[in-house]
Amino acid sequence: MANTPYPESYYAASANAVPPRPALQDDVETDVCVIGAGYTGLSSALFLLENGFKVTVLEAARVGFGASGRNGGQIVNSYSRDIDVIERTVGPKQAQLLGQMAFEGGRIIRERVARYDIQCDLKDGGVFAAMTSKQMGHLESQKRLWERFGHTQLELMDQRRIREVVACDQYVGGMLDMSGGHIHPLNLALGEAAAVESLGGTIYEQSPAVRIERGVNPVVHTPQGKVRAKFIIVAGNAYLGNLVPELAAKSMPCGTQVITTEPLGEELAKTLLPQDYCVEDCNYLLDYYRLSGDKRLIFGGGVVYGARDPANIEAIIRPKMLKAFPQLKDVKIDYAWTGNFLLTLSRLPQVGRLGDNIYYSQGCSGHGVTYTHLAGKVLAEALRGQAERFDAFADLPHYPFPGGQLLRTPFAALGAWYYGLRDRFEY
Repeated sequence: MANTPYPESYYAASANAVPPRPALQDDVETDVCVIGAGYTGLSSALFLLENGFKVTVLEAARVGFGASGRNGGQIVNSYSRDIDVIERTVGPKQAQLLGQMAFEGGRIIRERVARYDIQCDLKDGGVFAAMTSKQMGHLESQKRLWERFGHTQLELMDQRRIREVVACDQYVGGMLDMSGGHIHPLNLALGEAAAVESLGGTIYEQSPAVRIERGVNPVVHTPQGKVRAKFIIVAGNAYLGNLVPELAAKSMPCGTQVITTEPLGEELAKTLLPQDYCVEDCNYLLDYYRLSGDKRLIFGGGVVYGARDPANIEAIIRPKMLKAFPQLKDVKIDYAWTGNFLLTLSRLPQVGRLGDNIYYSQGCSGHGVTYTHLAGKVLAEALRGQAERFDAFADLPHYPFPGGQLLRTPFAALGAWYYGLRDRFEY
């Protein structure tokens, strides 16, 4: 049987020691079968277990193998499209409910870390860095918008102030969100998986779902076993493949790239990010970076539509890093990797139900660390019969990419090229 290891990333190399979990080799029965042991699946499993459900999780590779264990590690609030866009799309009533949830994911992460003593280098503070006066104006509007929904841990920063927290001369200002922050993402997933098991949940690794037999008591088939359940939660996101064709039609896997330097040492690291906040710029095709627990710079950016793996990741990302921090020109890159996220045309998550008993959440569109933790709670609420918040997401309109699966990649790349020009020429 195939054994899929973690990619060669900094996160995998520095992960907390956890023994591999067995593959499913039998027929089992459960209340809820969760497909995917990333943040969405693990969050769902935890909330369900805490409410008395029997839960079995199937993972095609290892816990946190996909985006949950490869991302930039930044706790960023709201959604990939902000609440004002949602309000214009669906009206004030639905937007009000979604807005109230927009800052919940970060709170869930911190609660999980505290309750289950998860060692994942959690640090508070995230910076949105403006490269133009237009972007700064957007941040001023965003602060007012978020404060409308009760989110008040925000500080606008002028050029002098942002230089105190980021040693980079590209920025004209920014916004600090102290409820943002950063974590070692794979260690967060591993800690959540251990919490699932501490509550009696079962996780099978190297157990891809190859077929779902739908019906009153649906059955998920793996290469060597099957799980009969009352409910199924589909949480595969960009790594789901074509298991559920209805979900593949309205989404597209995309790749993003990350590099990690050699350890910089306490002194140099402190000159770059004196308060150890994470940073993302305000471009459409944005760059993001932060320090690791052992004082490396983790720097990511770029999008590859269709999720192809670039031949030379360092060649793509290192110039971006040096534009921000030219003082690192002689620093060695120890790790470079890529990972996939799932993009929707609206850049809003897709949540719903197939039939009476198959639930799903997918399509975080690059904004998933906080949203996935919220999604787990919302899905668990729906299975318990409390569907108001689930319905607020499920009622968001979604459309297939123009040209279908054949042409969705070139169309999306063309759109990104256009927005890249807007970033460059400030229009």
